[in-house]
Amino acid sequence: QVQLVESGGGLVQAGGSLRLSCIASGTIFRSMFNMNDMSWYRQAPGKQRELVATVTGGGSTDYADSVKGRFTISRDNAKKTVYLQMNNLKPEDTAVYYCETNWNAIDYWGKGTQVTVSS
Repeated sequence: QVQLVESGGGLVQAGGSLRLSCIASGTIFRSMFNMNDMSWYRQAPGKQRELVATVTGGGSTDYADSVKGRFTISRDNAKKTVYLQMNNLKPEDTAVYYCETNWNAIDYWGKGTQVTVSS
């Protein structure tokens, strides 16, 4: 089993910063955590869920165009945790942010953490 738990969301003014964390649990998955790609998605009200950033098992990263230069995804394999550092936040970044991984052909999702950016 895989469980992902996000934290770090909140209310911030435009131009501010937040750091989201996602910690993974599940004995077998944790032992293989460092080999798995991890992603952050977000879903704003009335919109489809969209991919924000991915970090591969090898440490390569990829970002949605809308967050390039502002967001940084990283991972700490020892802590089985993936982070999303969000700087220069904009009102359009307001959404529920979800951590995701695919393991053994199954997608696993956290319950999400709310990020609200006021103008």
